[in-house]
Amino acid sequence: MVVEAGDGAKVMYLIKGRPESTREELVAHWFANHMPGVIASQARAVERGRLAARRYIATLFDPDRDGNYAWDGVAQLWFDSALPRPRVPHGTEPGDSFQEHAMPYLPWGTREYVVMDGAAHLPVQPLTLNDPFPCTRSGFFKVTFLVKAKPHTDYDAFFRHWLTEHAPNVANTMSKVDGFRYVVSHSIEPNEEPYAGMAELYFHDPDGWRAYKQTIEPDGMEAWAQDEGTLVLRSRTEMIGIP
Repeated sequence: MVVEAGDGAKVMYLIKGRPESTREELVAHWFANHMPGVIASQARAVERGRLAARRYIATLFDPDRDGNYAWDGVAQLWFDSALPRPRVPHGTEPGDSFQEHAMPYLPWGTREYVVMDGAAHLPVQPLTLNDPFPCTRSGFFKVTFLVKAKPHTDYDAFFRHWLTEHAPNVANTMSKVDGFRYVVSHSIEPNEEPYAGMAELYFHDPDGWRAYKQTIEPDGMEAWAQDEGTLVLRSRTEMIGIP
């Protein structure tokens, strides 16, 4: 299996609510107040011939078994090139009501590898009684791995193993259990990021994920990836800003 990187950069923002805010407040302001502003700002950038996101999707993570959120969600924007790291995190001085409820956040530049597409199972249905976007979609069970590398990792070797050994193993297993989409994102500057990369696995329901865990065989990924630092997050809802 040969997996090629997509064009440009997939820039992600991991979102965590402020301690004094509720999850409901965070999500409400994200969808109603922040996403429309991002959509409008990208449209203005296109008009002015500036770098602009061509897609914008946010995933809302489910709580863990104890009702806690390691991260509340992640915003993903696709650009023709990676964004420079700002001098201070976004939202340090809130610019909208969402940033009043979210901890300050930084861009995480990655290269995306779509191993299994499955886009036909993720339709986008723009709203008809309000502005078309943002809208939402559900009807899937998504598992996101935030992969933490072990200290002193050789990232070239790690990423090569991920794509040539681990990704085919995952894709083959997903095909057996009716998983339909698998995407890998590698950090462009892994030594400067909290995670080496992200893996996104889509199933039709939780039964697919349970079958996957029972079927997947070891492939040596543990030589590079930390067990303790790697997070496994589940989700059932995405918010679509720019399809």
